[in-house]
Amino acid sequence: MGLISEVLLLPFAPVRGSAWAINQVLQEAERIYYDPATVRAELSRLEEQLEAGEITEEEFDRLEDELLDRLETATRTSAGTGQQGTTQ
Repeated sequence: MGLISEVLLLPFAPVRGSAWAINQVLQEAERIYYDPATVRAELSRLEEQLEAGEITEEEFDRLEDELLDRLETATRTSAGTGQQGTTQ
């Protein structure tokens, strides 16, 4: 059955390969997006923007909440998989 199914599904190999590549890119993007170091760096840049007057206090609060939610999700996800998040 394995050989026959491979022969029959051979025309779909490019699609399967593309799906695999897309999945790999998506996983890497999510890893970077939820990386605690990345979120902390974005929080730092956000604070610099506030101090420079580039954003309002309301914008800062909204964006800070979003970043803290990402950080919480990253912490919860790494705790669920047994990985240790970096702490500073």
